[in-house]
Amino acid sequence: MLVLTRKQNESIMIGDDIEITVVGTEGDKVRLGIKAPKDVEIHRAEVYQKIQEENVKASQVSENVLDKLSDALQKKNK
Repeated sequence: MLVLTRKQNESIMIGDDIEITVVGTEGDKVRLGIKAPKDVEIHRAEVYQKIQEENVKASQVSENVLDKLSDALQKKNK
C-alpha cells in the first residue's frame, strides 16, 4: 500500500484522469473530493463489500429453479 501525506486542497492523481483532493479535515475525519470519468464506479469500502456480497447471492440460483426454467423452455419449444 502506498501511503501519502497531503494537506487540505492538495491532490493525488491516479492515472491520467482520476484526481483525489483533500477538501477538509475535522478531528479524525478527512473529506475527499474525487474527480473521475463517469464510467468509473466509486464506493466506500463497506458499500463495495455489500455490493459484492449481494452479487454473489444473486448469482447462486438453486437447481430447482433451473430445472423449472428448463422444463418451461422445453414445453414452449414443442
